Amino acid sequence: MKPLGLSFSRFWAVVLKEFIQMRRDRVTFGMMVGIPLLQLVLFGFAINTDPKHLPTALVVGDQGPFARTLVAGMRHSGYFEVLRLADSEAEADALLRRGEVQFILTIPVDFSRQLLRGERPRLLLEADATDPAATGNAIAAMNLLMQAALDRDLDGPLAPLRASAAPLDFQVHRRYNPEGITQYNFVPGLLGVVLTMTMVVITSLAITRERERGTMENLLATPVRPVEVMVGKLVPYIAVGYVQITLILLAAKFLFVVPMLGSLPLLYACAFLFIAANLMMGLTFSSIAQNQLQAVQMAFFFFLPSILLSGFMFPFRGMPEWAQALGSCLPLTHFLRIVRGILLKGNGPAEIAEHLWPIAVFFVAAMTVGVKRYRQTLD
Repeated sequence: MKPLGLSFSRFWAVVLKEFIQMRRDRVTFGMMVGIPLLQLVLFGFAINTDPKHLPTALVVGDQGPFARTLVAGMRHSGYFEVLRLADSEAEADALLRRGEVQFILTIPVDFSRQLLRGERPRLLLEADATDPAATGNAIAAMNLLMQAALDRDLDGPLAPLRASAAPLDFQVHRRYNPEGITQYNFVPGLLGVVLTMTMVVITSLAITRERERGTMENLLATPVRPVEVMVGKLVPYIAVGYVQITLILLAAKFLFVVPMLGSLPLLYACAFLFIAANLMMGLTFSSIAQNQLQAVQMAFFFFLPSILLSGFMFPFRGMPEWAQALGSCLPLTHFLRIVRGILLKGNGPAEIAEHLWPIAVFFVAAMTVGVKRYRQTLD
């Protein structure tokens, strides 16, 4: 039999067939268009490696004109946004531990008097350096500011103070990561990223695999409620998630020498809620998708904004407000703060409580949608 030559009509028929399939598979087509648009918007608008307007607390022991000049200079620099005037160093320290502020500026008592006497009063700037990229530029700007902020006030008889060495002793204390080691920030963050990727993708295939293999009918014929099926599918993967956590923590401790100041049992307890939320999200995708390809696509569509908007790769406070609001809805954002807070800051239940309830709300929402969609498959 002679081989068929190239036929434009047959070629065009195959092209039309692919377009028809693409039109029928709307989820895949939506992912093909939606993912590039999502990447464009996130990288174009939300990603910023030079965060500004960072929340700052002040501990002011001197209300003199020189102190007011320094505070005004901080505000005008654009890097600092003074949110709180702490009554004590303990209050400011609590704000820094909870992550409510990024910096603390302490102006000592008798600051103006010591400055006028040429005694070089000490000015302390404390920074939450768990993410070195979030504070590096602001600290550099503050160093330049300290050299020039008082030039206008040190005039006339005070000019010798300006002409001599620096009129004040400006010190920066990078807390929780004084050496600025990036592994201290990324390795604990990988704990949440790995769990998000594996838990969502693996469980997103659970129900669609049953459907494609023909075993879904067996589940539908059994007197098992949707909640029982979904929870039953979660339990084995929870155990897998804890194995992953243990392996990552061992590597963090012995390979990357990440400090672990807080309670590991507390971390394991918080991880249970985070794992359950991601597993439930995967099962929700699985109940919505028509096949395994769609389930994986949905999981990737969820994973991409999670890794970009959670503060894992880029400073969270460098993003615009709408991106921060969107990132705050994702469980990975809060889990990263929990992990870094426990390991690097030694935070306890009081400091991490505010990050647990958003993960719980996400879990309930995902479970509600998943159960509702699963009930529809019983009809």
